[in-house]
Amino acid sequence: MRFALDVCALIRGLPSSEPGPTVQRQLAKSATSVAFNYRASCRARSHTEFTAKIGIVAEEADESQGWLEFIEAGELMESTELPRLLAESRELTAIFSAAAGTARYKQRSRP
Repeated sequence: MRFALDVCALIRGLPSSEPGPTVQRQLAKSATSVAFNYRASCRARSHTEFTAKIGIVAEEADESQGWLEFIEAGELMESTELPRLLAESRELTAIFSAAAGTARYKQRSRP
């Protein structure tokens, strides 16, 4: 949740001309999706449902990372928060990708 809130605070500083609005919309969607799909995965009713949800979380974390990298590469804004959020997005992507891989492995290993 904190990552999503921090990203939403960051994107308020994006330019109002394109590609600012597109990046703002897409990054807001992916960052908030990380938070709320993770929440849904914690309430999964089955291992299959958990595996699917945690896979979505990994995808959305990676997409958020991609948009943050786009902001940096395109020099769309100057922010002291951008490097920290980039690092956090990389960590979240690694954590949730590993969790998704473990969940898929365990699902295949079930009798």
